[in-house]
Amino acid sequence: MAIKLNLDGAYIPSFNTNLHHLSYSLKKNFNIVGSAHTLKEIKTKEIQKVKKIFLSSLFKKNMNYLGINKFKLIKKLTKKNVVALGGISKKNIKKLLLVKSSEFAGISYFE
Repeated sequence: MAIKLNLDGAYIPSFNTNLHHLSYSLKKNFNIVGSAHTLKEIKTKEIQKVKKIFLSSLFKKNMNYLGINKFKLIKKLTKKNVVALGGISKKNIKKLLLVKSSEFAGISYFE
């Protein structure tokens, strides 16, 4: 759909494992990003040739909670750009230095 609408990119959620988009001819600056919560999902995103992986949850204690240590371990296992996601707020923003993440995304920070 993103190609038909002439968009600049597409997002592939963690649960999406299909590879159909690899058979399409994409414009030069078309960016594909994806999300992951586990090493298996990261490997799937690598096969799907995403440019960035949103890895969660760094701080938000939900069913996908990683915490700082597990986040750092999983992040080391990919060469893709990793974007920190999950519970990032103005109170814990400085902790991003611990995971060496130059990028983050979230809702809590902007509320």
